[in-house]
This record gives sequence, structure tokens and C-alpha cells, in this order.
Amino acid sequence: MASLSPAGQVPGRDAPLSALTVSAATRLAGTTAAPTVNCPSVADKISQVPAAAEAEVRRNIELLNTQIEEANRRLVSTQGQGGPNFVQNAILGPLADKRLATVNRIATAIGRFAERPAGLQNLAACKLSTGSASGGQNATPSPSGQDQNGQNGGQDQNGGQDGQNQNGQNGGQDGQNGGQDGGQNGQNGGQDSGQPSGQGQQNGARTVSCPSVSDRLTDVPDRARREVDRNLAVLDRQIAQADQRLARLGSRANDRTVRNSVLNPLRIARSVVINRIAFALRRAGANADLRNLTNCTVQNGAGGGQTPAPDPSGQPTGDPTANPTASPTADPGGPASPSPSASAPGGATGPSPDDFVDIRRVQPNVNRPADGPNASKGTFISRCGRNENGHFNSDNVIVAPGVTNGAHHVHDYVGNLDASGFSTNESLQAAGTTCSNGDKSTHYWPVLRLQNQRGNDADKPGGGLDGNVGRIVRPASVTLSFRGNPTSKVVAMPTFLRIITGDAKSFTNGPTNANASWSCTGFENRQLKDKYPICPRGSQVVRTFKFQSCWDGNNIDSANHRTHVAFAAADGSCPGGFQAIPALEQRITYNVPPGPGFAVDSFPEQLHKPITDHGDFINVMSEGLMKQAVNCINSGRRCG
Repeated sequence: MASLSPAGQVPGRDAPLSALTVSAATRLAGTTAAPTVNCPSVADKISQVPAAAEAEVRRNIELLNTQIEEANRRLVSTQGQGGPNFVQNAILGPLADKRLATVNRIATAIGRFAERPAGLQNLAACKLSTGSASGGQNATPSPSGQDQNGQNGGQDQNGGQDGQNQNGQNGGQDGQNGGQDGGQNGQNGGQDSGQPSGQGQQNGARTVSCPSVSDRLTDVPDRARREVDRNLAVLDRQIAQADQRLARLGSRANDRTVRNSVLNPLRIARSVVINRIAFALRRAGANADLRNLTNCTVQNGAGGGQTPAPDPSGQPTGDPTANPTASPTADPGGPASPSPSASAPGGATGPSPDDFVDIRRVQPNVNRPADGPNASKGTFISRCGRNENGHFNSDNVIVAPGVTNGAHHVHDYVGNLDASGFSTNESLQAAGTTCSNGDKSTHYWPVLRLQNQRGNDADKPGGGLDGNVGRIVRPASVTLSFRGNPTSKVVAMPTFLRIITGDAKSFTNGPTNANASWSCTGFENRQLKDKYPICPRGSQVVRTFKFQSCWDGNNIDSANHRTHVAFAAADGSCPGGFQAIPALEQRITYNVPPGPGFAVDSFPEQLHKPITDHGDFINVMSEGLMKQAVNCINSGRRCG
């Protein structure tokens, strides 16, 4: 066992582990008047570390310091940006996600050789000190483990979407997270709170047990270390969020429910992440046997028997590293089906044929509220093209700012030319636009792919390395409309207002925040939420995103990216304390072959289900153009 001594100066490699906790805020003190991040010490809470675990523990404690330093640099570079929630959403929340994944790795490393240390997850949240590293604390992050990604079937915020958890998505924009975790872990508004695997054992609850991947990584080249560590963090977050889903199911859930709702989605998500690790090693000239590591089991209580094993029936069965010398991605150019039976490494995992329905069999289901005497009946159109300039990336600047591949799926962009995970309000305002009226707003949504055709990103993050395969289909048309309110006039949107509609993780989170809407041209009085449409020949597939049109009057964003805006009631009225703003609708059409064969990009564990569809928007209209839009809408005209 290695003893831990009190913290001292910045240590060398042979220094005691606790010496590595020297405050990153202290290292940067005096360089700026910006606030600094204060985080609880982790090493001080570890009394003994087995010698066999010391190297991994040391590496992760160093990573905790790096995370704080990065957060402090971001505090300096973003001073004065955003509204009252900016620091929470862009810095403290993602930092808590990263730290949660890292302390969970420390606990897991120690737990392989000794008793797993308890309570480390409580050290994830950090606060903000004003003036100096020891100043007062005035900002507290949202609960650690919330996915700022969204969208993570493994979004790795660590390394920056650990998704939504950005560590993602891990089921949660896993930071990346982006996992839209979180996650990303991750993109979501109702993201899972990550709880370290094994925590439930303290009260006898069932927990998920998975084979260790890091035990197989005996010699990781330096050039691959960061990417490998990032994906190990995603795996940890995936387990933590699987534990959360298991806890929500309750003790009465039968084996089949546990397999379908927890273990099978986890296995699919792990296969994608393990495939990324294998690919990173091969690029660095190394190799590792990562076979047979995707299946997890449920452990009953504190050390009880394990049940059930994942049921691969109807699900992909191939291990992503079954042939460790092969290419990490499958050739999607051969015969393919949208069925989840596609099991090749990096191949599509979903949707299933049951996710498609003939639109002609759907009954009309669209009802619109009647206009009242004070209705605002106009429409303002921004014409921004259909992404002819090929603006794609797998970032999500709303859910996972400052992170590459924070969404773990590829987005189509129209409007602002600067939009990426590293955009700031200033860079968006200074950028060009594809909109003919000068509107610099950014609009983005997951790309649509033909899964049986080869894409050009089969070996790239967000594409094949995240389970999104096939050729990206350019929209046939994109219509961006701002409409009025049936009960009142509208007020101007504030500049830099951020809105997300839909839930990138609704397949695992449930339909509470889902807002997908699928149809076909000629049949748009029939809308589908959880099915893709099979359109008659000559009819186009239509995706429609209707955004929240009520604003709280104060905030341009919120911690979960939802509560600062709201949907109108059935009669069109806004909730108390909210006021009507122009109602944005993104309508996108596609020319695709009739029948199954297409799907939206998604987090791996979301299986490309249609219910996971979602749209994003940041208002960067000039005040003058927004005033024109409001006047047009309130006067009942059609403009643009």
C-alpha cells in the first residue's frame, strides 16, 4: 500500500499522491482577476492505495488538476459572456461531469485490489471563488452527473462530451456530454444523473457489473493516452447511468425488462466506445485484446449472484474488436438493412423495421388552436439554404460548449457559418451567414443517412466510430418560419437565446421531452412521433421541429437548457410568468427511396429511433431584423 502524505508543492512523478492535489487555481493565481474554480481534494480522502493501482490513481488525480486548469482558462477567456447561467452551463456543470467520471475511475482502480472507497462521487461538484483561489464561493454547479450532452451513449466531456455525458451521452451528453450526457455525456434536457457503479451496493440495490477494459490496456502509447482515457471515462459513465436506469425500473422489474431497457442498450453503447479505443491504439501502432468485454450483468445486492445476461436476440451480436487487426469500421457499402441485426464494428445498430409505418395508414391527427381576437397571425421567413456549403460537425455548442464531438452524432447546419462547439457569442455575431436576409442565427439538427450506402465519415468521430453509418442526405428543402401566437402579440426574442426542442435520448429517457414530428409531403395533417414514415413514390419525407414559443423574460439559457422557455398550452396561451415570442418551426424535406433504409444520427444506445429526433437554435438576429420580424408577425403579414 502507498501512503498519502500532505499536499506540498507541484510534485514530480515520485511524489506522494496527495501532493498532486495542489490547487490548479493557485497555479494560475495572479495571472488574472477572473474568478477561479475551487474543487474538493480527492487524494486527501484516499488513505491507502494498493501498489498495483497507484499508477492509474496517480494518472487520474493529475487529470483532475488538468480539468481544473482548463476550467480556469475558460473562465478567463469567457469573462463577460452569456447570461446569469453561463458559468454554470458552460464551465461548472461540464467540469462536474468530468470529475465524476474521473473519481469513479479512481474508485474502480482501487476496488480491483482493495475495498472500494466510498463517497468519492460527492467530490465532483466544484464552486466558484471570486477574486482569488481562496475567495468566497458564489456559484454551485447543477447536480454532478447531469449530462450536459447530451446527448452520451457515450458523449465524453472528459476530453474534450465525456454527452449531454459529454463525458455524454452516456445515456446521459456522457459529457463529451455532450451525451447531448451528457454525458455530452449529452443533449438532453432530461438527462440522467450519473451515479457511480457500485454505489447501490451500500443499500443492497441491484447494480450493473461489466468486465474491466482498462485491465486489458497494459501498454498504451502516449499519443493514444488522452483518447483512451476519454473513452474509458465514457464507459464509466455508461455504467453509472445504467445503474440509474436500473434503479428507476425498481426491484420488481423482470429479467426481460432489465435486458431490454438496461443491458442491451448498454452493450450496444459499450461496443461503440470499445471500438474507438481499439482504433486509437491501432493508429498509435499498438494493440490490445478487447474481445468479449461488451456484455454486462446485474449484481444483486452486495456481492450476490448475477442476473440476467444480455439477450442478443434481435440485437447486434458482434464484438467490435473480435478481430483486433481488422479495420475498426465495417464497409457500409454492401447490402444492408435498417434492422439492428447489423453487427459489424462501427456498423448501424438500429432502427428496426418496426420503426417504420406507411403514412397512408395513419389517421389525420393535427389540431390547431383557433385564433383569438388578440392573435398575432403573421409569418416571417428566413431563407438560409439547405446546407449547400457542407457545414457539418458532431459538436453541440449549447449542451457541450468547448468540446469536440460533444454530440457523438453529426449535425446539419444552416445560417451562421461559425457554428461549432467552440463558438462564442462574439464569434457568432462576427461570422457570416447563409441566410439571404442577413440573419446570423444558427439552426442545426442531426443528419439523415441512407444506411445502405457508403458515407465518407465511416472512420471518424460522430460518424462510423460512434455507430452512425451511411451516406448523409442533403435536404431537398429547408424552411425556417417564425409564426405568431393564437392568443396574444409576440415580443422580441433576446439575442443569443438558446432553444432545444426534442430529446436526443428519449429512447432511454422516455417520451417526456420528445418532440419529433415525421410525415410526408401531401400528408402533413398526419404526424408521427415514434415512427419513420414510408411515403408513397413521389412524396418527400418531412421532418418538422416546432420550438418552444414562451419565454421567461429573463434568461437566454438554463441549466437543463429547457426551463427558460416553455411550450404554449393547447389554446396557445403561455404559462404564468412567460410571454409569447415568435414561434420557430424548422421544416426539412428529403428525397429518399420509399420504405425503410434511412435514419437520423443518434447516440449509440438510442438505436437511431425516430423519437430521438431534435432541433437546436441560437438567435443571432440583429435587433433591427428581430424588430422587423415581430412587426411582421404582429401585423398579420407574411414577410421574407
